This record gives sequence, C-alpha cells and structure tokens, in this order.
Amino acid sequence: MKRIVLGLAFLSVAASVFVGGHLYLAQRLVLDVGFPKPVEGWLLSGVWVLAASLVAEPIAERTLPRRFSRLLAWPAALWMGVAFLLLVALGASELLVWLLGAASEPSGELVAARTRAAGVVALVAVATAVGMRGALAPPRHRRVEIRLPRWPAARDGYRIVQITDIHIGPILDRRFARQLVERVNALDADLVAVTGDLVDGSERHLADEVAPFADLRARDGVFFVTGNHDYFSGVDPWVARVRRLGMRVLRNERVTIGEGAAAFDLAGVEDHRSGLYSRGPGSDLAAALAGRDPQRAVVLLAHDPSTFREASRRGVDLQISGHTHGGQIWPFGYVVRAVIPWVAGLYERNGSRCWVSRGTGFWGPPIRLFSPAEISELVLRPGTP
Repeated sequence: MKRIVLGLAFLSVAASVFVGGHLYLAQRLVLDVGFPKPVEGWLLSGVWVLAASLVAEPIAERTLPRRFSRLLAWPAALWMGVAFLLLVALGASELLVWLLGAASEPSGELVAARTRAAGVVALVAVATAVGMRGALAPPRHRRVEIRLPRWPAARDGYRIVQITDIHIGPILDRRFARQLVERVNALDADLVAVTGDLVDGSERHLADEVAPFADLRARDGVFFVTGNHDYFSGVDPWVARVRRLGMRVLRNERVTIGEGAAAFDLAGVEDHRSGLYSRGPGSDLAAALAGRDPQRAVVLLAHDPSTFREASRRGVDLQISGHTHGGQIWPFGYVVRAVIPWVAGLYERNGSRCWVSRGTGFWGPPIRLFSPAEISELVLRPGTP
C-alpha cells in the first residue's frame, strides 16, 4: 500500500510538472512572441509533439524492436534536456525582468517578449551543443589517492577502478560498452567495482548490448552492486545476467580480499531505496557487515551515497558510490544536493570517507553540462588524510 500511495503521489506531481512546464514554454516562446498564425500553429504543434514523445518513448522501448524504438529515443531524450534548460533560462529571465521592471506600453512588452525568447533560445542552443559534446565524448579518466588509517601497508597503492551509472539502454549501446571495457582493462586494476545502474531496459532487450562486459578483468575480480535503474529494469533477471558476465554480485554481503595482514573486506549493499519499489531484501548494511573483524579495513560498494549516513556510523573505511551523476546538467546538481549532500568527489564523516563518481554514462538527455562522465581510479594508501 505504501508503494502504491508513493507511486500515485509521484505520478501526480510528475504529470503536473510535465503539463504545466510545456504550457509555460508554449506561452513564453510562442504565444507571447506574436508569430503569424500559421507559424504559431506549427510551433505549438511541435511543442506538443515533442511532449508526446516523452510519453511514447518508454512505451516504444518496451513494445517495439530496438532498431525502431531508438529512432524515438533520440528526439525524446534530447527534448527532455532542452526543455529543462529552457525552463531554467526562462525562469532566470523572469527574475531579470522583475528586477529591471517590465515595459508599460503594449509595443514595448512585445519587443521585450521577443528579445527574451530569442536570447533564451540562443543561450539554450549553445548550452545544448556544449552539453551534448560533453555527454558523447569518452568518459574522463580520474585518478584519486585516498588515505585510510586502517588500510594494510602491504597493499599500499592498491587500485580500484570504478565505473557506475553506465545506463546501457535507449541510446548507449554495445559499442559504448566495448570501448569502456577496453579502457578499464587498459588501467590493469587490482579490482573493478561496478556500482549500479548498468542498464535502462529489460534483460530480454539488452542482453546483447551488455555482452562486452564479460571481458572486464582485474587481479582480484570484478564486483557489482545494484542501482535503482537496475531495479526498474527487472533486478532479478539482471542480477542473473551480470553473474553470467563473470561479475561477483554483492547483495547485502561481503567478501575478504587477501589473507593475513594484507587482507581487507569488500562489502556491497542493494540500492538504498530499493525497498520502496520492490519486495526484495532492500538495503541491509548490518547484514553486509555482520561477523567481520572490526580491526580489518572495509570498503563498501553502495550505489546511492545516502548509505554513507549509516556507513559512517558503522566504521566503514571507504564507501564507493555513484547515482547522482554530479547533477549531469547544470544547475540540476543544486537540486540533487538538497536531497543528497554528497554529490561528487571525496567526502569525510566520522572518520569514514566516501567517493562519489559523476557516473560513466548518462541517463535521459545526451547532455552533460559542467559534469563530465568519468572512470574513477582510486589509489588506496595507509595513513591519515
């Protein structure tokens, strides 16, 4: 019942934002500008066709062959990002108009409306071009040294390569997966961590697209934890597929890497909010850490940085997460920060550290504005930060 109520509440809010946002765009960018009637009609039709594509795309993804659904995925995903940027730019222009004062004459109001619309469209066009270049470029390699007091001296310089939020699905495909595997393998990691949101779509439709991940290699293995989109896409079939790809899936459990003084624990939990949209076990950090030697360092793989609140209370040395995409499209990161205070980079709390990646792919719009995708290489060393 709780999931039903939350689902209905979310759908109500989403529908209101969706319809209200498009009405606002139509008013400010078409109706207020005073286009000739035929042009006005075409533009309004274009706005609502693009709006309809956002509704039609997930339906097509589940019902049509992939080669057809991808034709709709590109315009729908791109419009999602462009519409967001238009709303942000128009909102900023409303504030600017309020500060400067609106023109009192009707002719002045029309000129101001046209100037504002032209400026907003031009600004968003540039931001979209820059953002698309950022999203479609290869992920950056980001190398970070992290010092941990309990880290075994025998493993000084131990390297964990993290990829996360890859989102193989409507746009990113097998080719991207293959290129990513080649780059990760070239780093010759001690351990590879895939921290969730591998896919967007069913295992039935995307099994061939993720096949290159079977070639991921690391001396101590490749490990995977679930993300929220893996749950949305059918978590149990995907967990089974990931295991067939050769990854060790940690579902509220841990393993010991190495022996004796060189050993450390690697733990992994289910997505932080998985209990809201699944009848599965949900995230259970207590179970993942149960029975471990408290003198031994522990590294936690958790898709959502929100897990860090509990992890820092339980003495986890390092948590490795993704989920936030670093906001993906500026200024959305500020919205993310209001919900999750750990958005991108390295954080400390109660002596524990948390690394949050900006993600390796992208979700939805093929746009990354001031939040580049990355492959994280974490070099672990003993000692105080």
